Amino acid sequence: MVQTYKHVCQTSDSSNCKYSVDTVQWYPIDTGMFTTSGADHKLKIWDTNTMKVADHYTFKSRVCDHHMSSIARKHCLIAVGCEQSTVKLVDMKSGAATHQLKGHTGSVVAVRWSPRHEFLLATGSADSKVLLWDIRTAKGSLLALDQHNRRVSSKSGDVKTAHDGTVNGLQFTSDGLFIVTFGTDDRLRLWNASTGRNMLVNFGSVFNSSKRSLKFAISGDGCPDVLFIPSEGNIQVLDLYQGTHLNTLHGHYNSVNCCALQKETHYLFSGGADRNMLVWIPTSETEDYEENLKDQSRECHSEGSVRKEMTATVDTWSSDEDGA
Repeated sequence: MVQTYKHVCQTSDSSNCKYSVDTVQWYPIDTGMFTTSGADHKLKIWDTNTMKVADHYTFKSRVCDHHMSSIARKHCLIAVGCEQSTVKLVDMKSGAATHQLKGHTGSVVAVRWSPRHEFLLATGSADSKVLLWDIRTAKGSLLALDQHNRRVSSKSGDVKTAHDGTVNGLQFTSDGLFIVTFGTDDRLRLWNASTGRNMLVNFGSVFNSSKRSLKFAISGDGCPDVLFIPSEGNIQVLDLYQGTHLNTLHGHYNSVNCCALQKETHYLFSGGADRNMLVWIPTSETEDYEENLKDQSRECHSEGSVRKEMTATVDTWSSDEDGA
């Protein structure tokens, strides 16, 4: 079943039409505010009551990614990754960029705060590195993830790299114990967030030619926990800890750029270059939904029967395609 719905509101900033928006995030505390960033070199803070920009921060290059912590209580920082090699930390309370994190030698394409430790930040870059930072110290990064699990470089000139290409996808698991990274070397890797150790899970080759930050989703408390990875025009579904390929979701007509999972319902939302947003519903719920429609039809055609109310197994506004 396919359904199409109109948008309920739109932003009043006409300049948004001129530049692509690469990252959108709700303010973690409430829905009265959200943030956007992209090719206009700006990080914008939006007021959802007026749908206008309440504040903005301008950088010298394109903003590749930004992220706010969902657990922070002692700071209100937005980590910003730009085409420049430094990570900017914007303080919403003071309205200024408090300081920069220097360690990468290429564009910072992916940034994520830990959901377990409020001062821990992970960044992925075009220099093939993934660095972990404690933003309370200015001494440099805590740790560089090494795909070969070397404790000490065998040569003084060796550089620890997480991938053999740009790291444009990065996520913590919901408990903050592990990190998943995605690179343009077509590889996914699972890391221990405390030790930085590569867990050596074989996910196989997952095609990734994107020059932008890719947002993928990780399920939590599942059986098993799975990854939803944009790969060209499809979404690959992989077992998080075993690396097994579970499914391929087809529906978009062009490259998929992002995935987001609603944990309460397990609905998956995806957006692509085809300008479509799709809602993917778990198979069991789709079957229940279709069975309820058949029940309703039988009730309506039964003489003297009263149309019974459909059980609320899915939201009536959700759309799907080919089981989506």
